[in-house]
Amino acid sequence: MIMEFSVALFVEGMRIRAGLWETAGWFAAVCKGNKHKGDKPMSKIDLPEGYQPVLGLRETQIAIKEVKDEFQRELATQLNLHRVSAPLFVTPESGLNDNLNGVERPVSFEVKEQPGRSFEIVHSLAKWKRMALGRYGFHVGEGLYTDMNAIRRDEDTDNIHSIYVDQWDWEKIITKEDRTEETLRETVKAVYEALRVTEKYMSNRYAHIECILPEQITFLTTQELLDRYPDKDTKEREYLAAKEYGAVFLMKIGDLLSNGQKHDGRAPDYDDWQLNGDIIVYYPVTDISLELSSMGIRVDEDSLREQLRKAGCEERAQLPFQKAVLEKKLPYTIGGGIGQSRICMFFLRKCHIGEVQVSVWPQEEVDAALEKGVTIL
Repeated sequence: MIMEFSVALFVEGMRIRAGLWETAGWFAAVCKGNKHKGDKPMSKIDLPEGYQPVLGLRETQIAIKEVKDEFQRELATQLNLHRVSAPLFVTPESGLNDNLNGVERPVSFEVKEQPGRSFEIVHSLAKWKRMALGRYGFHVGEGLYTDMNAIRRDEDTDNIHSIYVDQWDWEKIITKEDRTEETLRETVKAVYEALRVTEKYMSNRYAHIECILPEQITFLTTQELLDRYPDKDTKEREYLAAKEYGAVFLMKIGDLLSNGQKHDGRAPDYDDWQLNGDIIVYYPVTDISLELSSMGIRVDEDSLREQLRKAGCEERAQLPFQKAVLEKKLPYTIGGGIGQSRICMFFLRKCHIGEVQVSVWPQEEVDAALEKGVTIL
């Protein structure tokens, strides 16, 4: 058996019932209103001049289901994935929650039947999936995907960011020898092909949707992007690359670049910072770079130890999940997340993520959108 972690470890890590909850999106991108302002949050939503939604509320809901059904079928076929049930919340002590950039606060709560214990709404299922592959009996070359729902209470909301996250989380078992850039590139191409097939499908279904994704995705590293645009900030660099190529996979996110800064933050205990990246596309409706997916080959025992050291959190090596990685009790994997609302917004040519998902927004922004004929759900 490729993995040997114990049921006891898994139970200690989870202590919850795996339900049928669904999720989407922990991807970063930047909308037109702030793409030239570094990381400053938008104060208002940005509605392009003359924008009018082609589909009404009911028609949009029908189209959303068509996008989701087509894409997840294609993704499962491309990567040999099977759908499984997943948790909405985990225990803090399990080490299974995604720490994102390390500053976001998870939503936590207590349960009447378990006094003194705290539970956290997941930020993503990046770590849980790796443990689940063993529990569900997957083998090399096979993988899982699940609908993940999350709440990001510290998110700065705008056209493409919401405090509600819904994404497909997926994970696939590989061998240690497969932990290479070639494996990463081939997997990215498979995910990108699923996106292109879905766009063609929706274009055939709806007259206002034209295919805009290029035939091939361009691979760039964060260092190459810095070398090309040394006087631009990270979001400006992403925007310029996406507009030039149409679709890019930006590799090697999380480690320091030659300027002593990170392109973007990544938790040190799931992706290998040398073997990860984001799929970013150009979105002409709002003239932005739009991140649709974040993925990577997961840490092995060596890269985890090194990245914990670089991040200054070596104490996390004692948590159940991290300890299992270091002791080689978990499979070697590749995985990622794909934003459900993000791709629905992209494929339906909407200008605001609130047109395809229900969340909470500042009332003044809802009113401003309605005045322009745009309904924010």
